[in-house]
Amino acid sequence: MGWIITILVGALCGWLASLIMKTDAQQGAIANILIGIVGSLLAQAIFGSWLNIGGADVAGNGFSFWSIVWGVVGSVVLIAVLKALRVLR
Repeated sequence: MGWIITILVGALCGWLASLIMKTDAQQGAIANILIGIVGSLLAQAIFGSWLNIGGADVAGNGFSFWSIVWGVVGSVVLIAVLKALRVLR
């Protein structure tokens, strides 16, 4: 059951981030899920573990308001990196 929640939260985070970064037209559902999951892990690692920003340690840990917020933040950072590397336009 945990992996289903991970996929759903990843899809939501990836979709919201793609709307913010205006890459929604070129990303499909699978890309949104992958960017959302990797973005959540990225936010947990960078903002939670390295920078010790309060609440960021919950990113990628289930379904809560703060996990979605930090998942979207991490996904936006990931999309920005992918745009800088010209993987996304």
